[in-house]
Order: sequence, then C-alpha cells, then structure tokens
Amino acid sequence: MPEEVVSNVPKITMIGFDEILIENYKGILEYEEIYIRINTHIGIVNINGFNLNLEQMSKDDILVTGKIDSITLETNIEEE
Repeated sequence: MPEEVVSNVPKITMIGFDEILIENYKGILEYEEIYIRINTHIGIVNINGFNLNLEQMSKDDILVTGKIDSITLETNIEEE
C-alpha cells in the first residue's frame, strides 16, 4: 500500500500552476487571497499566488485553486 495511505505523510499533487491537492493535512493556519499556510503532520506547506481559493475540503484532503506562483515547505523538526 502507498505510504500516504497507511501513515500521516502528506501527498502533494500540483496540476499545472492552477491547482494543488494536499492529502493528509491537519488544518489551515492562514488563508488570504495571496497566500495560504496549511499544517501537515510533518510541517507547513506555504502556497503563494493570486486569487487563491480553498475549492474543496474534506477531513483529509484540500484543493487549492488560483494562480500559484510558489510553494515552500517548512519541516517540523519535532516530528523527525
């Protein structure tokens, strides 16, 4: 079975520069039209861009749409 299915490791899928799907997320830390910060079990995913929108959310998956300029990751050292 894939690791993301049996663990809390996030799976990040980017579709072009317009969509990003994050599976196994914990919560939303900040949400603005130009940036979104999403907490995961291993760190924080920072999404920067324009007209960003939380298109779909479930307890495990979140879909962000808009014009994505960059994605950065902040590792949670305590989890390692």
